[in-house]
Amino acid sequence: MISDIVSESVRPVSGFTRGFSYPLRAVKLFRRKPGLLKYLAIPFFINLLVFTATVYFGLDLFQGMLETYAPSADVWYGVLLYYLAWTVALLLTTVIVFFSFTVIGNLVASPFNELLSERTEELIRGAQSEERLSLRRFWKESRYAIIVEIKKMTVFVVCMILLFGINFIPGIGSLIYAVLAPVFTLFFLAVEYMAFVLMRKQLSFAEQRRYIFKRPLLMSGYACGVFCMLAIPFVQFFCIPFAVVGATLLWCDFPLLET
Repeated sequence: MISDIVSESVRPVSGFTRGFSYPLRAVKLFRRKPGLLKYLAIPFFINLLVFTATVYFGLDLFQGMLETYAPSADVWYGVLLYYLAWTVALLLTTVIVFFSFTVIGNLVASPFNELLSERTEELIRGAQSEERLSLRRFWKESRYAIIVEIKKMTVFVVCMILLFGINFIPGIGSLIYAVLAPVFTLFFLAVEYMAFVLMRKQLSFAEQRRYIFKRPLLMSGYACGVFCMLAIPFVQFFCIPFAVVGATLLWCDFPLLET
């Protein structure tokens, strides 16, 4: 809404905190509308399976890195180097497991996320979808959703690799990377989860980008809320459906036609 956008520019803290609240409002909606839980169940078990698999292979990776790079503890400095190698291996394994879980979980659960977004909007606005759910429709939309998700994840991976290369710039490279990487990650989280409702509205990527850029503080707050959920153990299993519902609630408050 125009008045809300103006209000956000005048009261930036209010816009940010309102955006941050949408994933939390999604939690409350699941409590008030238990019928939505069936849409949460399948993504939850998918994420649990993916997380279990990534942790299992991550532990193998961790053990292999220790056996390969950890020095012998026979010499006096060996113990120090061993624990240093152990710490580095643990951090790298954690990053790989977290990244794999996020990418694969989003990819596999994407068809269910569109259904969840659609049902959420029906509950909020009271309007029913013109096309009834069927196996044929689900399969058709699933293929499209997975293809779009693969494209988004490819762009994200390529951009993160390019950003990582900034670290090798002498002097200020690490500082620039430390600023740009979190900013890009938050932008990607907003694009990733808002897309499930924006694609249903048949907005092109350029239109989606304009919709997000018109509300920078609102979207930044929303992305930070999603990021915080992803960082909390166990809660991250539910983060994807909470983020999708939160994005749909945000759309219902700020529909494109009223901007």
